[in-house]
Amino acid sequence: MKSLFYLHDSSIFKKMMGAFLAALLPLMAITWMIIEQGSDHIRSEISESVLNTTKYYMDSLDKEADRISRYLPNYVMDKDLMEIATTGQDISSYERSRKILDIQRRLELMKNSSPFIKEAKAYIPLIERTILSNNYETYLDEPEFIAMQHNAKLYEEPFLYWQDRLFITMQYPLTTVKKPLYIVGVELSTSKIKETLSQIGGARGGQSVLLNLERGWVIESGTDPALLDQMKAFALEKREAKSDEGYETIIYNGKRLLTVYKYSSLWNSHSITCIPEEKVLGSLQMYQSLFWWACGLSVCIVLFFTYFLLRFIYRPLMKLVYSFRRVQQNRLEPIVIDRGADEFGYLYQAFNETVRSLKKLIEENYEQQIRNQRSELKRLQSQINPHFLYNCFFVLCRLIKSESQKEKAYQFCLYIGQYFQFITRNDEDDIPLELEAEHSRTYVEMQSICYGERIQALFEGDFPAIRVPRLILQPIIENAYKHALGNMLQPGELWVHTEQKGDVFSIIVEDNGQSVTDEQIELLRKKLRHSANWLEATTGMMNVHRRIQLRYGEKYGIVLSRSELGGLQVRMNLNAS
Repeated sequence: MKSLFYLHDSSIFKKMMGAFLAALLPLMAITWMIIEQGSDHIRSEISESVLNTTKYYMDSLDKEADRISRYLPNYVMDKDLMEIATTGQDISSYERSRKILDIQRRLELMKNSSPFIKEAKAYIPLIERTILSNNYETYLDEPEFIAMQHNAKLYEEPFLYWQDRLFITMQYPLTTVKKPLYIVGVELSTSKIKETLSQIGGARGGQSVLLNLERGWVIESGTDPALLDQMKAFALEKREAKSDEGYETIIYNGKRLLTVYKYSSLWNSHSITCIPEEKVLGSLQMYQSLFWWACGLSVCIVLFFTYFLLRFIYRPLMKLVYSFRRVQQNRLEPIVIDRGADEFGYLYQAFNETVRSLKKLIEENYEQQIRNQRSELKRLQSQINPHFLYNCFFVLCRLIKSESQKEKAYQFCLYIGQYFQFITRNDEDDIPLELEAEHSRTYVEMQSICYGERIQALFEGDFPAIRVPRLILQPIIENAYKHALGNMLQPGELWVHTEQKGDVFSIIVEDNGQSVTDEQIELLRKKLRHSANWLEATTGMMNVHRRIQLRYGEKYGIVLSRSELGGLQVRMNLNAS
């Protein structure tokens, strides 16, 4: 859910890519699921088919082996065989030959009774011969005769495995206490068994084995030795798990092999068939390969779609967004039109026309605003010029009348001249700050002559080389004399100092007057905050504050607070950059 909210607030590019992937990925996932489920279904069906085939052929082998085992006692109890095995040396050669031929015919019938019988034999130690179904001149192979005896068997299954040959034998007498009179046996055809095993999975390129773990014999249909070892380990695993039949997938040399197994209790062996999955799945693997090719193609399509979005939609859109941001920063720059007559080309053209219109309107409005500001500055300055003129002549007259004050009268005349020369010079709206400070010092000198030693004034700090509106410091000092220091009975103090923090340069005027209250300071602050609405305030502090803000902006102007000297602190913030 959070990701959906995040996508809701993200860019159009991300939304379009998200929508494209949301449509593409489920299709790919469904296709992959169909292929995987089809593979699993086919793998299961073929595994069941191979398992059924294995059961069929193993049942056939079991039936043949059981039939041979059950039929063998009839040959063991053959009268001719019993007679020749006990009296073979006492009867005539003709009689012995006739009986041997009769035994051969019966052995041949046994051999022909099953395709899995390679040879039927009768071992007779008394005449030192092994009677075969198709050979008369024979002899007794003593090692083979010993191997065929029941006392040489180590296990209970009816099979004997000797020199890569598989036998089913029965001796007479059955007791193993003494040497048998004769042994009747059949040699099973391992080639026929291999042929049977190859029919289980050979059509699908599989390999089959008949594996006896206890006796260690193996009949296989051309299995790789390394794979045979893995089959043995697999059979051991299934024997320990007591699993008689089933199918699994094993990995051999990086390839997946479908492995079907079936245990035969008669043979005490496992029939194991390994079929490569690529043979089993057939065309589905081709579809899987096609799916991965489709995935690769999908990646190419996503990259192409991403490139298309970036080049033809996202970048032009961001270009338009950046242009609007420049407009917000008062940078009215047109967009370079590199598009044809498509939607973005129309938007670019409309944007450029809008920018040109805004430029024209702003220039007209700015020029009108400048004219209004200059008009107001001139009006405010003209209202300040008459100020202080009235009292100067009265002070000058008083000094002239006094014989002892002629030097002060002369100095006062110089100060008046400098003062009115400064305020009546109208050729410049902005002047150097040092010149404004020098004019304020002249005014303080004039007031020192008027008030004598009763008011002490102190100037501290440096004044940087910046230009400021004319007459911003002297009116503030004038207010201090007029409203705070002029009517004090005790000595007055006036302190003018400077401070700079970053690009803000402050001139601070403080006095020790006692007439202003905290409520009056708060009222003055309110008037300063709403100076544009106090149209009647055309001189003094409000005048200075409005002119500073007209010059530098609303960030600057006058800030009022209680002075450390006890009176009012007036801080003028100017732009020093």
